[in-house]
Amino acid sequence: MGEDAGDTGGHELASLKHSIDDLYLHTMSIIIFFMQAGFAFMEAGAVRSKNTVNILIKNLLDMCKSAFLSSCKEVSSSLGGIAYWLIGFPLAFGSDGNFFLSYNFWANNNLPVKEYGHWFFDFVHAATASTLVCGSMAERCNFYAYLVYTFVITGFIYPVASHWTWHPEGWLKRTAFKDYAGGGVVHMLGGMCALVGTVLMGPRIGRFHKKTGEPHDIRGHSVPLAALGGFILLFGLLAFNAGFRGHISQSGDGEVISRAIVNALLGACGGGVGALVIHHAGTFGPTNAWSFLMTLNGALAGLVGVCAGSDVFPSWAALVVGVGAGFTFLCLHFLLLRLKVYLSGNANVGAVDDPLDAFPVHFGGGLFGIVAVAFFMEGGIVFNPSRNSAAVLEWNLVGALAISGWSASLCLALFGILKKLGILRVSREMEIQGMDLMKHAEPAYPSTAWEDCDPGPYGPSNMAGNLLSIMASTGSAVELTTRMQGPFSSRSRSGSVCVVNDRSSSSPALLSPDDLPYPGDLPSSGDRPSKSPDASGIVKVRRSISSITLTIEKDATCNHM
Repeated sequence: MGEDAGDTGGHELASLKHSIDDLYLHTMSIIIFFMQAGFAFMEAGAVRSKNTVNILIKNLLDMCKSAFLSSCKEVSSSLGGIAYWLIGFPLAFGSDGNFFLSYNFWANNNLPVKEYGHWFFDFVHAATASTLVCGSMAERCNFYAYLVYTFVITGFIYPVASHWTWHPEGWLKRTAFKDYAGGGVVHMLGGMCALVGTVLMGPRIGRFHKKTGEPHDIRGHSVPLAALGGFILLFGLLAFNAGFRGHISQSGDGEVISRAIVNALLGACGGGVGALVIHHAGTFGPTNAWSFLMTLNGALAGLVGVCAGSDVFPSWAALVVGVGAGFTFLCLHFLLLRLKVYLSGNANVGAVDDPLDAFPVHFGGGLFGIVAVAFFMEGGIVFNPSRNSAAVLEWNLVGALAISGWSASLCLALFGILKKLGILRVSREMEIQGMDLMKHAEPAYPSTAWEDCDPGPYGPSNMAGNLLSIMASTGSAVELTTRMQGPFSSRSRSGSVCVVNDRSSSSPALLSPDDLPYPGDLPSSGDRPSKSPDASGIVKVRRSISSITLTIEKDATCNHM
């Protein structure tokens, strides 16, 4: 009786520990899953308003990876299956396999239910890796190409690399290679895929001067949206580091998890502050700006940099690694800008247009962190130079090279085939008009949402039309039909020349309702100036009437295209 009671009690205790571990793993996975909202907001804020819905649907599909029906005028096709459920997890963590990959549990067949928490945890990391590519190729990637590459990255490229690193049979797992929370496997891999994709796709129209290759800013439409996304990503990356312990019921788990979270936070602080100060100091060119976006990306790079060793770094070392990763991000950011000019006089050949800085942040931060582990981990080269620490450095370099080469070679073939088939990039017309209306028929900011139904002369709709008439009569070259949700629309219909980056017209002018003429009182089109100012960039004309402020923004590129 006593032995039976003891056995029953031991079994119940083991079951309770397993349940606690599962609950912990699922909680961390759900928080990491919420990072997709962060990516969605950050990418949406970093692109122009005409492509917001396109970015949002791609981030949604990054999570789902399931069967979706995509329709257009000519064809209707479907992509079926969930990549990671079908082939990704079996290749990464199947019970049967070798040093390169595994090959069972297809579509979770015969996978024990107790392993579902492990499946979910690794799935959210696979989704993170593929999402990085979406941001780098934003505003010009064909939706069909997106469906193909996200399936391949999630279902094959990432799972094989994760098998090398985290499966007991993986060839890197059997060495001194150290990558605790995916600084190499997730972030470097995703960043390299993003680089290859954006190089083969080419830059957005107007991103670089056609002759000199000099970059022109194409600013995103909402810094607050990008900021919200960035904060969500920082929040999710804390769980990213904490969750890789995999359990919480064993002795010492609490110490490791606490250290990982604190080090991740310090890494973000070091990267953000370091990038802010280094950029403001004019290290990469004269500037007096305290850039928020540079600071945000620096913080993300710092947190990514700590991932590889967040369980073994002393606190001060995590701060140092964060600063180094933030500096690496800045180096790669400005290096790519210089390479665009160096590689070719024609910016459309070999230029790298990465709207989200996915490669500098994730590949740069991840690479710095992978190398830094050997130096700053407890017992590392900085503290106690030895064969063990040298072996970590050696194998981490080998692992970084292997992961980079694997992802780069397969993505080169993948994106090369898509480009050869002519489905990698959208048409020039669609890129100019924006994919929200032409591809999805769902503008992010429809005019009906801000127009007033008041038909009177001082209703917002009429006042907006009067303002556009004033601008047209004074030579601003903005058509009467220009709509806020349709950049380039008037240009494509009428062939008129846009005014871009005319900073002199950005100062506010105050008008009373009595100052607003009716369209019939304005000069005819023949009285308008025949030539618009020669400029490039973005025009923002603000007019304040009574208590209503209207902002009319033209996202355009003209003479330099």
